Amino acid sequence: MVQKILIVDDESDIVELLKYNLEKEGYKCYSAENGAEAVLKAKDKKPDLILLDIMMPVMDGIEACRQIRLEESLKGVFIAFLTARAEEYSEIAGFEVGADDYITKPIKPRVLISRVKAILSRTKNEAKADTITVGDLEIDRNTFNVTLRGNKLVLPKKEFELLYLLASKPDKVYTRESILNKVWGMDVSVVDRTIDVHIRKIREKIGDDRIQTIKGVGYKFVV
Repeated sequence: MVQKILIVDDESDIVELLKYNLEKEGYKCYSAENGAEAVLKAKDKKPDLILLDIMMPVMDGIEACRQIRLEESLKGVFIAFLTARAEEYSEIAGFEVGADDYITKPIKPRVLISRVKAILSRTKNEAKADTITVGDLEIDRNTFNVTLRGNKLVLPKKEFELLYLLASKPDKVYTRESILNKVWGMDVSVVDRTIDVHIRKIREKIGDDRIQTIKGVGYKFVV
């Protein structure tokens, strides 16, 4: 089945460049030149991925992302911001409204294709709800077993749940707030430092290079 990508940018030369390179890889591409048009196109075309610029006329990318995330029919779509704005607050704003990734342009076509493939491959991980295999790491939710290169690791329940959450969607950045809500629950009062301690303990067991800290935002699992 051909995967569909919606490219949203008010610069037509960028849209054409991205469209050309993505279609060469076999993707079906659509385009929009502002956020308002992107919301309408997304509802109509039901893309698998939206590459969304931030600074656009009529409606910016942040608001477009927020509206798309409110649409039940678009619940499974991936959204990656593709923008020249590299300020930290832009990234935070993007992740807060539900972005899955953040790509700073200019970006080389081969690098873009690699990032797009990585984002779209996450659907495969989501389909394996009980067992996650990422490289030489296997996480079994039924038995709470974690195996690294064939060796069984012992993780307390919260460490396990935190690792499972991050590894279930490689390269997706989870904010501290979302981690607290998903792992500890909204009714439990814990401080941010609790997450840091658990991350440190997990890194001691699986290696420092698998979980990346996104300064001012949260953490992501790196393949």
